[in-house]
Amino acid sequence: MDDIVKKEGYSYGFTPSACASCGGACCIGESGYIWIKYPEIEKMAEFLELTIEEFATMYLKKVKHRYSLIEKRLDEENYACIFFDETIKQCSVYPVRPLQCRTFPFWETFKGNLAELKKECPGIID
Repeated sequence: MDDIVKKEGYSYGFTPSACASCGGACCIGESGYIWIKYPEIEKMAEFLELTIEEFATMYLKKVKHRYSLIEKRLDEENYACIFFDETIKQCSVYPVRPLQCRTFPFWETFKGNLAELKKECPGIID
């Protein structure tokens, strides 16, 4: 049996093995922000063998005083993170993905909306 990941303060658990079969639902959907901090930018740039300036020019957008990874439009109502590989349905920078991605599905926004989370993530166990 797969390990179930739990986090204090959350009523649900998560089975990471579900990621292999879901097709990247957490990386695709409505347009939004994929927040990234400077240390994460440094790691991603290094991983991609780019300078920070090259990485920023190619993959970031500034939103007020913060930075977000850009998205790519898949169709009229569907977007994906720029680093989502549609062929293999996985993150192409997984080892250095931002904290926002690493903490999914344990986000404050889902604490009171388990039904919405379960629609997005097949790995949720309540």
